[in-house]
This record gives sequence, structure tokens and C-alpha cells, in this order.
Amino acid sequence: MNKKDKDLVSIVRGSVSNSDFTKSIHFDKRLYKQDILSSQVHALVLEKLGILDEKEREKLIGSLNIIKEEIESGEFVWKDQYEDIHMNIEARLNEIVGSLSGKLHTGRSRNEQISTDTRMYVKDAIGEIKKLIVNLQASLVDISELNSSLIIPGYTHLQRAQPVTLGHHFLAYFHMLERDYERFVRAYNVSDVLVLGSGALSGNTFKIDRKFLAKELGFSRISQNSLDAVSDRDFVLDFVYSCMSCMIHLSKLAEELILWSSSEFSFLNIGEEFTTGSSMMPQKRNPDFAELVRGKTGRSIGSLVSLATTLKALPLSYNRDLQEDKEPLFDSFDTLRDSLNVMVGLIQSLTFNDSRINEVINDSFMIATDLADYLVKKGMPFREAYAKVALELKKVMSTKKSFNDLKLKDLKKISKLFEKDVLDITIEDVVNSRDGIGGTSFSSVSKAIKEARSLLNKKKSF
Repeated sequence: MNKKDKDLVSIVRGSVSNSDFTKSIHFDKRLYKQDILSSQVHALVLEKLGILDEKEREKLIGSLNIIKEEIESGEFVWKDQYEDIHMNIEARLNEIVGSLSGKLHTGRSRNEQISTDTRMYVKDAIGEIKKLIVNLQASLVDISELNSSLIIPGYTHLQRAQPVTLGHHFLAYFHMLERDYERFVRAYNVSDVLVLGSGALSGNTFKIDRKFLAKELGFSRISQNSLDAVSDRDFVLDFVYSCMSCMIHLSKLAEELILWSSSEFSFLNIGEEFTTGSSMMPQKRNPDFAELVRGKTGRSIGSLVSLATTLKALPLSYNRDLQEDKEPLFDSFDTLRDSLNVMVGLIQSLTFNDSRINEVINDSFMIATDLADYLVKKGMPFREAYAKVALELKKVMSTKKSFNDLKLKDLKKISKLFEKDVLDITIEDVVNSRDGIGGTSFSSVSKAIKEARSLLNKKKSF
């Protein structure tokens, strides 16, 4: 090896020691609550097996409570020589109770311990995320009800298409979030499996009462294969995917709010507490909070790709690669939690520029489909009606006229089937003609709001 290569190796080796490379304590210490609780319940099991007497069990559980209090108060000293959460807590426990701490690991492997801690963490995280989703859904229902009669342009391909009510538009996001909520319900069920008792990979020789463990730790099911149990991270994958899916929906909502708040649209204003000023241009207010929600979606997508790549082609059973599941998990949770909190406040801060929206509605030809439908009801095939309306409106639009400027003689150029009553069609009529289930009519949206509130009330009662 030449000098240049030796220097390069020296630089690389100097950047991180072998022991530092394997450490996870800088991120897995947030599992302390789950790790302490699972250890306390394990102490109960060891007492049932006769490995601990009552006093020893009480001493261990009490000492673990002391450690929990130290961590939460900031007094706990995390020591770098111990690579993970388990070893740090065990070392502190040894300082408090001495050799008795060594009994606590009887019949338990770190492989099953970390899986248990992570499953408990994911279940807790899902509980928090579900509440935040409900909060955002409630905000969307509120703003839908307050603006249920405001008619806005509906878009396809970002081109004005057909009129819809603002309430109908925001309820679309309510239903996106409802699918996200259900995804988290499923992710919770996948996580709700006890793996303790699986040992390092092949099971346990101490006849541990797994049903007791499951009941005490709040798991509804028990794993059925020890090899699978210690290596399974599907539940993390499901959680991270659910976070990503929800962030994508938040990103869509954020994007529309960014567009609608721009001068080019001017449909709404975002509250000042959710915008920032320009460092150079005093007239500007930037929708930075919405932009960051949109931007942070990339982190969630990246976390899913990272985790899926880590899990790909891992042989049974446990491999150290699985240590790499924590950072995507934690980052996905943090990103979604913070984004949901921001979006709740941002939605509540919105005010709408009714005059600008009405101007756009009246200047557009979003009534075109209804003109074709009018002819269809008179007996003309839809394709023929569509072609006639499209051809004539193209000429009219080139003159910058709106529908309100048209006379009956103009419509007669399209078809003799048009009669005077066509001029009585209003934008409200167009909206209210869509009165089926899932439509945008005032009555349909009113029913949808009531159904949404009923669904939210059921969730809040649990």
C-alpha cells in the first residue's frame, strides 16, 4: 500500500472508531419508556418462575422507576461506552442494585427486547397520530361548513373545469385523511403482537408465561414463530408507509393553499403566523409553513425507501442491519406529527377572497358541460352535443366574452334545440344539479358534513 492509500485509510479510520460505528444510543434512547416497562413486566415473570423473590422483584421495579425519573428530569447520564438503550439502563441499574441487575436478563435476548420496545413505541406513536388526524379532519369540516355555499372553480390538469363548493373541495381532504386513519389502524394491528419469549431466535428454555406478558404489556396477540418474530420489521414498514401516505396528502393540500394564496389566484389569505416576510422585498408574505410541509414529504418518502432497502434480502433471523430501522421510524413520526400540528393551525387561519373567486367563476365557461347536457336532455347524442358546444365556445372565448354575455341567438348558433330557459341557468343551478351521493350540491355537501361530524364524534368517544 502506497503512502497516499495509507493516509486515506488513516483519515477514514480516524473519522469513526469501530465501537462508535455500532452505537445506536444517540437515537434509540427515546425508547426508554418502553424498555423500562418491558423490563418491569419481565421482572414479574421472573418472580413467577422463582428466579426472583418478592423483595428482589420490588427492588428491581422500584429502581427502574428511579431510572425513568432520572431520564425524564434530565439527570440521567448517557454513557457512550454502552452502545444502546438496553445497556445504558442495565449499567445504571447495576449502579443502584449491584449484581441483582444481572438476573433481569435471564431468559431474554436483546433481539426480542428491541423488537418489543419498538412495537410498543409504534403503538404509542399511532395513538398520537390518530388524534392529530382527527384534529385536522375537524378543522377541515369546520371550514367546509363555514364556506359551504361559496362556489369555486374545480380543476383538472390545473385548468378550470366545473364549479364546486368550497366545502366539497375541503371535504375531499377529509376523506384522504380518513384513508390515512384507517391505514394507521391496520398498522397498529400489525404491531400489536408480543414477541417476548422468542429468545435470540429459537424460543425460550424458561417456560416464560407469554400470555401473562402479552396482557401486562397490552398486546392482543402472541407471535407464533420465533425466527420470524425477532427479525420481523413489517410493522415498522407499515407505519413508515402510513406516515408517507399521509404526508403526501398533506403535501397536496399545502400545494393548493400555496397556489391559492398567490397573487395569480388570490383566492385566500394564510394567517400571518403561518407566513414569513421576505428579507429583501417588504411587500411579500411567503407561505413558508405550507412550503415546508410540502418539502418535508420528501423526507418521508426517503425514509420508506431507506427502510425497504434495509429489509430487502435479509436472511433469517436477526441481523444488525435491523438497527437501521429506528432512524427512518423516528423521523417519519416526528415529521408527520409536526406537519399535522402545523396544518391544523394553518387551516384555521385561512380567510377567503369571495369577490375574487366570484369574479373567476363569472368570467369562465365552467357551465359548458351543462350546456351539452341541456342538448342531451333534448334528445341529442352527447358526443354530438359536446362537439357543437366545444366548437362554438372556442369562437366565443376568443372574443373574451363570458357566458353571461351570451344571448339566445348566440346559443342558437350551436343548436336550434336551445330555448329561452337556457339563459336562466345559474352557476348555483350547475352546482345543485350534482345532488347524488358524493356530489357537490349544497344539499349533498350539507349531508356530507353531518356524516363527517358523526364519524369524528364516534372516534372521539373511544
